[in-house]
Parts: sequence; C-alpha cells; structure tokens
Amino acid sequence: MLNFLPAKLIGFISFSLYILNTIFWLLPILVFSLFKALIPLTFSKKIFSYLLDLMASNWVATNSIIQKLFTKTNIVVTGLEALKINDWYLVLANHQSWVDIVVLQRALHGNIPFLKFFLKKELIYVPLLGLAWWALDFPFMKRYSQAFLKKNPHLRGKDLATTRKACAKFKHKPVSVMNFIEGTRFTQKKHDKQGSPFQHMLKPKSGGISFVLDAMGEHLTKIVDVTIYYPDGIPNFSDFIYGEVEKVHIDIQTFDIASELGHINFSDRNDRIAFQKWLTQFWHDKDARLENMRQQYNAQRDD
Repeated sequence: MLNFLPAKLIGFISFSLYILNTIFWLLPILVFSLFKALIPLTFSKKIFSYLLDLMASNWVATNSIIQKLFTKTNIVVTGLEALKINDWYLVLANHQSWVDIVVLQRALHGNIPFLKFFLKKELIYVPLLGLAWWALDFPFMKRYSQAFLKKNPHLRGKDLATTRKACAKFKHKPVSVMNFIEGTRFTQKKHDKQGSPFQHMLKPKSGGISFVLDAMGEHLTKIVDVTIYYPDGIPNFSDFIYGEVEKVHIDIQTFDIASELGHINFSDRNDRIAFQKWLTQFWHDKDARLENMRQQYNAQRDD
C-alpha cells in the first residue's frame, strides 16, 4: 500500500487515476449505448444493457482498487450476507457527504446489481459523468414544487410520468435503484433550519421513494436499508482522496417490500398518509441506529 506518501501527493495521484479510469470506461460505454439506441430490438437492448452495466461495474471495481492502494480507509460492513446479485432492490441510505456514493459503490459492488441513482436533471451537464449516467440509463428527474404546479396545473403528474418512463428501462433485468430520501446532504445548518426531529438526519421526503414504488412496485422485491456512519466526523471528498478518512461503518438491513408495506395505492389519500407514517417511523429507527453506532464507537475509543 502507498498510504505512507504525503496526503497532497496521494490526493493528486488518486484523483488523476479516477479521471483516467472514468475516461477509459466512458468511451466504450458511449459506443455501446449508441449501438443500443440504434438497434431497435428488445433482445439486443437487453444484451447491451448487461454489457453497459458490466463496464460500469468494472469502473467501480477499479476505483475501489485505487482507494485500497492509496488510502487506509477501513470500511466495516455488516449485513451483506442477505444480499443477492440477481434481485430487484430499492436502496435507501442517509446522506452526509459525496463520500457516501463512493463507499456505497465499494461496499455493495458484487453483492447487488449495479446501483442506479435518481439524479437531478441538471446533473446531465456534469463533464464526462453526465454522459456516462445518461448512457447507463440513470433516471434524470425534474421535480416541480407545489407553488409551481399551482401556476402551471397542466404539468401536474408530468414528474410521475417521467419516473414511470425512466423505471420502465429497469423491468427487464435485476437492478438496484438508489434514493437518498433526505433530498440533500446533512449539515447542522440545514438540520437547524428544518427543525428536524431527528438527531443525526434531515427530514425524509416521501416523493421520490413513492414515485419509484408506484412505478416499479410489481418488480422491486426488497428494500436495502443502509446506515452510514463516519466515526471521526463527516468528511468531504478531498478528505477521502487525501487518505484522511480512516474508518467508515455501514450497517445493512434488508426486508421484503410486500411484507413490510403491503400493497400501496398512491392515488389513495389514506394510503399516502399510511406510507408517510411508515417512512417517519423508518427514519426514527435509522436515527436511533446511528446514535447506537456513535455510542458504541465512543465506548470502544474510551477503553
């Protein structure tokens, strides 16, 4: 391992390798996505989808090798044994840092199908990655506020229609749909502004997850509940690539959607209210889990 090198040198080399790795895999991803678009056969589209996900998985695997080579970050994961590579999952996690995405990919790689993130429409313009996300069928969402919809009622329901269209691509092969239901990264300032009732998290937003369940309810079979804890404080991405994040704890719990939620009709007001109550309790349980992880780590450090 090369983590004995100066932090700035580690950061420069790591970041450079991430860029090269992204470019290396981006080129064939774009070529095969073009073939997928030009050949209008269901069978060929399915084959190209598998090939594209395989390339993306190799990109993640190479990024993980770079991390292990240059950093001493120890990612401790519990609950992986319940996961399968050939199932349909809705992955829900707390969100504290851009590092969350990197450690999630590293921890879950090879244990579940390749992660597909719901992304804001504006992210398609991110250099290199925006094209890659588009080619890999990541859903780009444009959400409308209630105030906007009151002024433009003709757009009501368009966001759900967009979600359905995006999710239709996931019905022919196993997929893991990822959702950060806080909607943004946790900061104490955001927490205080919200008046969040949760100690370690922001309030959950039900819109994104309800759209996914409504669009793919008959295909998604399990929820993967991921709780991410940084014992030494929430890092930023530069901390990570400099090799200054020593440990990450990830707790994974998996449960059947049908047995946990039953059948939900999101057009029914009572069902929507019941789902919101379930989500609030789900988030309270996760908040308690985070506090328990914090206390356990502090107790071990004090010994």
